[in-house]
Amino acid sequence: MRGSILETGDLLAITGYSRAGDAARCLRAQGIRVFDGKDGPWTTLELINAAGGLQAPVAQSDTYRPEDLV
Repeated sequence: MRGSILETGDLLAITGYSRAGDAARCLRAQGIRVFDGKDGPWTTLELINAAGGLQAPVAQSDTYRPEDLV
């Protein structure tokens, strides 16, 4: 794990599955957003917490405020 990123090995350990696709499918079924990376699936602690209701989900918007831009 690097920072809040959970990589494939982390997801396998968390879910108990031995195949990356099974772990990703399990997490997606629980409402956790999982990304498909070059080295396998990954997600973040923030996305897991949001799916568990521990944080407000990130709003998806097509508009940005000036302070959103870097």
